[in-house]
Amino acid sequence: MVMRFFINNDMARSKKVNISNLIFIVALVLLLIPQTRQPIQIFLNKAIAAIVKPSVIDASERQTLSNYDWILKDVSGNDFDFHYAEGKVVIINFWATWCPPCIAEMPSLNELYQHYIPNDDVVFLFVSNEDKELLYEFMTHNSYSFQVYQSLSDYPKVFNVSSIPRTFIINKKGEIVIDKTGAADWNSERVRNAIDQALKAF
Repeated sequence: MVMRFFINNDMARSKKVNISNLIFIVALVLLLIPQTRQPIQIFLNKAIAAIVKPSVIDASERQTLSNYDWILKDVSGNDFDFHYAEGKVVIINFWATWCPPCIAEMPSLNELYQHYIPNDDVVFLFVSNEDKELLYEFMTHNSYSFQVYQSLSDYPKVFNVSSIPRTFIINKKGEIVIDKTGAADWNSERVRNAIDQALKAF
């Protein structure tokens, strides 16, 4: 009787191990197949973005823009002079259509955009270096309403973007109050509070 109990226990343990191994192998194969890799990465990054709330930088540690010398162009071909954003609250998101964390956080950025777009003192810049046809197709497919820009000149050195997504929130004084690399929930109460505070700063 005791022997049968141990045998049954070992068999149950063995089945669990085999199922775990099978799940691991299937997940690994799906990650190796190009057609399924990106959707899985996006799904995982969405899970991360849902729990990551960007932190506000302490006032004593904030960097300040020394200049607004930066020219961009939207996908319709219209130039945008970054000097226009001086004295306003600016949300800048560096991203790409091939980047799973960028895609994962984009719905929350779009919701944030929808909330603040009526406010003329808030400027959103979604910046990518990809082909404008590709960007237009991505925006249309996802029904995003914000404008996408390409750089025509070098961005201010303070941004120092080495990986994407990278998002900055800048207050009216030109101070970077949020600097976040990686996917995050941008339509959170913490971010909205930071923007509302940034609108008051001057």
